[in-house]
Parts: sequence; structure tokens; C-alpha cells
Amino acid sequence: MSEAIAGQPGIPSTLDRAYAFLSGDDAADRSCAAIPDSACTALPQNYLLNVANGACTKLAEQLASPGLVLPWVIGALGAPAFLVGLLQPVKQAGSLLPQLAVAGSIRRLARRKWAWVMAGATQAACLMLMIPAALLLPPLAAGIAIIALLALFSMASGVGSVAFQDVTGKTVPKGRRGRMLANRAAIGGALTLAAGIGLRWGLEGESESLFPYLLLIAAAAILWALGALCFAAIAEEKGAREGGVTPLDSFRDGMALMRDVPGFRKFLLARNLLLSVELSMPIYALHAQRSVGEGLGGLGLFVIAVGIAAILSSPFWGLFADRSSRLVMALSGLVAGFAALLALMLAHLGDGFQTPAAYALVFVIIGIAEAGVRLGRKTYLVDGAPADQKGLYAAFSNTVTGVLTVIAGAASATVLALLGIEAAILLLGTLGILSALACARMPEADRMAVTAG
Repeated sequence: MSEAIAGQPGIPSTLDRAYAFLSGDDAADRSCAAIPDSACTALPQNYLLNVANGACTKLAEQLASPGLVLPWVIGALGAPAFLVGLLQPVKQAGSLLPQLAVAGSIRRLARRKWAWVMAGATQAACLMLMIPAALLLPPLAAGIAIIALLALFSMASGVGSVAFQDVTGKTVPKGRRGRMLANRAAIGGALTLAAGIGLRWGLEGESESLFPYLLLIAAAAILWALGALCFAAIAEEKGAREGGVTPLDSFRDGMALMRDVPGFRKFLLARNLLLSVELSMPIYALHAQRSVGEGLGGLGLFVIAVGIAAILSSPFWGLFADRSSRLVMALSGLVAGFAALLALMLAHLGDGFQTPAAYALVFVIIGIAEAGVRLGRKTYLVDGAPADQKGLYAAFSNTVTGVLTVIAGAASATVLALLGIEAAILLLGTLGILSALACARMPEADRMAVTAG
């Protein structure tokens, strides 16, 4: 039952009403499947704090985005262009590779939210340190420092990701997680849209100034700190501390899962093909720069496009994911294939289509696809992994994906160097279609952990 306002039994509190509005859960008949009974009372508070955490961090991710903003920072510094090509692989691999190593340590924490809080504080500090690096170091050294800080930032993100899976599994019931993730993305997208509108006009005429970019990075750092405070306030029950193992043991356990659980193998294949969606933003940014110019106003327009994508797609993906996260992943791959086709078409149409406004539609579509991939795979794994093994499933899959991210980054750089940007986009579109086919072969989440035989 919902909490009542003090002195007025049966009347839902403002907290309950806000929770009911965002989650669609009837406060009078609250669903608390797959979380401890003791966590049900704190569900509205935990749900809203999780959403607030997501709104802060989603906006922060866009304000200091390795796909859009940091390339502009490195360009404004006058650092070598090859550093831009390192941003997204460093971000992805840094966040994924360490997860298997830390999963056992996080497992030994009774309340795993503190791992996320420390990770969020570290991410805020890394962003803040980018500012003196940009102001005080020569261009090459500043660019290298930004890459190094991004690597540390991403490692902290990986720690937070493992903890997030566990904390979400303990505090938000199955059937509400997809909508919770969608609320995080949609509100963050709305805030991103507002920020993009400011950038669209605020950066006009600032092509030679570092100040606007450093202001964005500082704002992102503050938002990460606020996100950490929100996560610290989540009421998490103490969990089992048994099962904390060494990284080698975790690797062996993960390999056993991959061998014995066919649904997990299929998920790994599909998720890694979907890397073509999650790594694609810088490729489209480079294509846009070459096709329609690289004015600073275009950066704001593309940030607006990403925000619109989150607002338009997140509620749909969230509701859809609570029904079939597998199909969310499959449809996202198809949408990414369409984005590649549209980008290639725009490059060969008349001058009227060679504008940032026209290309912004590509960013809307790829943003929709990326939002679906992230929300779908997270919901699938949280819903499908057994309660006592969520950290292992998440850490092993992320570590495997991290290794393949390094390979994918090298492959994309090779394709760009040898065949050109349009060949790279064609490859992205083809992989998007293949990922959709792989997702179609996956079992539904509730059947993913069924062992062979």
C-alpha cells in the first residue's frame, strides 16, 4: 500500500502521486515483484531518486559528450585530429573492460550504492580536471590529458554500471524497470534539448574561444556530483555479501555461463553487433562536418537533435521494454540501419539538403536507435539474470564487449583510412541489420538464463 499523508490515512502523498505518474503503477496496488518486501515501502522514493540521478547524468553525458562536445574541445585547442578518433573507443572500452575485475569487490559490499556514489564523484573530479588541463597545457599535452582523464572517467563509469545493475534489481520491481530507465532518458533528453537550444545561439561567434566548452564541462561535473548525491539517498537494503570472488574466478564463472546458457550466448552476440550503434555517433559527426560544414551553431543543433531523440523515443522504448526488451533491441538495430541509409542519401542529394538542419534528422534517428539499444540491453539483462548473479552477468558481458570495442575501434579507423567515411557508414548500417537478426534469435528475458539440457 502507498504511504499516507501524516494524519490523513489512505490519502496518497505527493511522493506517491509523482511515482504513480512516472511509473504507471497504481499506488493502491503496488507491484513489488522481484524486490525484497522491505523495499516496497521505499519504492516511490527510490524510483524518483533513481530518475533524478538519471536526469542529471544523462544531461551531463551530453554536455561533455565524447561523440559531439569533446571533439569540438580538442579542435578548439588545436590538438592533433587523431586524438578525436580515440575518444569513443577510450570511453567505451574504459567503462567496460574493468567491470569483471571489480564485480567481486562490489559483491562484498552490503550496500552497493556506495560503489556508484564513489564512481560518480570520481567522474565529476575527472571532468573538473579537464579544465585546468585545457587552460594550462600546450595543445598536444592538453589533448592527451583529456584522453587520459576520459579513460579514468570511463573506468569509474564501469564500476558504477555494475553497482547500478545490483541496486536497481534490489530497489525497483520487475515490470517497472523499463519505464524507470525511460523516465531517466526522457527527462535527461528534455534537459539536453534545453541546453542544445542555448548552445545553438550561445556559441554563435565563439569559434575561437575555449570558454563555452569549458563551461559545458564544468556544468557536466556539477551534474555528476548531484547525481551521486541522489544515488546516495536511495534506501537500499543490505544484501548478501557472500560470493565475492577474484577476477579470475569471475572470468571462469562467466565462461561457464557462456558455455552452459544458450540465451546468454545469443545475448552476447546481439549486444556486440549492436556496438555498431553505440559507437557510431562520432562517425556521423565527422560525416556531417564534411558534408554540411562544421560551424559551432551546428553543434548546438545536433545536441538539440539528440535531446529530441531521447524525448520522442524513451517513453515508447520504456513501455515496449517492459513487454519485450528483446524486440526493443531488434527494432533499434533496424532503426540504425535506416539512419545509415539516410546519411548516405543526404550526401548525394541537392544543395538544399547539404545543411546542418537536414543532417540533424540523421542524429535524431541514430539517437532513437542508441536510446533503444541502451535501454533494451539494460532491461534485458536486469530482468533476465538471476537475482544472485546480476553482477556477474553484467560484468562478464561488459568485459567481453569492452575487448570487442577495442577491436571495433581499430577496425573502424582502418575502414575510415582505407575506404573512407561513406564506406564506414555503410558498414554501420549493415551491422545494424545483422544485429536486428541476432536479437530476433534471442529468447525473451525471462528465458535467457535457462541452462542447456
